Amino acid sequence: MKKFNKLIIACDGESASGKSTAAKLISKKYDLLLINSGLLYRYGSKLIIQHNPKNLISFLKYKFNNVSYKSISKQNLHSEKISNHVALLAKNKKVREIVNRFQKKIIKNNNKICVEGRDIASKILAKNPKYDLAFYFKCNLTTASYRRWLDIKKKTPLKDVKKSLRRRTHMDKKRKNSPLIKVKDAILIRTDQLNKKQVLSKMVEYIEKIN
Repeated sequence: MKKFNKLIIACDGESASGKSTAAKLISKKYDLLLINSGLLYRYGSKLIIQHNPKNLISFLKYKFNNVSYKSISKQNLHSEKISNHVALLAKNKKVREIVNRFQKKIIKNNNKICVEGRDIASKILAKNPKYDLAFYFKCNLTTASYRRWLDIKKKTPLKDVKKSLRRRTHMDKKRKNSPLIKVKDAILIRTDQLNKKQVLSKMVEYIEKIN
């Protein structure tokens, strides 16, 4: 396995496509700092649901200026209520600017990093710094729904989880600001056709080819 002094990986994909698991695996393999972009929007949704602020943007600016990524990553942010709210929040251009600033501040201070989300290769790591390698994850809706259903410990009917995922992916791809897209040079990984070990092996195969 190569030793990298600098390695910047972008992981994009649809809801419950397995990108979070893959990003965790590859980050552990190469000792990369992992940033889950989706968690930041989920954190924002959780705050809004709890506090219902009068001025959304001022409220979120304050909250993101006074929190660490480590603190956010330790919270339980995968309830169905948050999942249904977060797609609407992610459409807001000013909210995206707040989250992007938060991410880029972390990225600038690290040259070994893996960032996963929905606009990472197309926006966050498109330049300064640009990703060394981009992956795009896809999974069929039936498999993705079942995985998410297990993640939330079957607290919501499977059919409702499926409906929610379908809606979220549609909104992500159709939104005006930073829609979910696969950039031209991104490597497609179908996680419904591979187990975790195979996903990791495929990612490693491409990373090891980087000059």
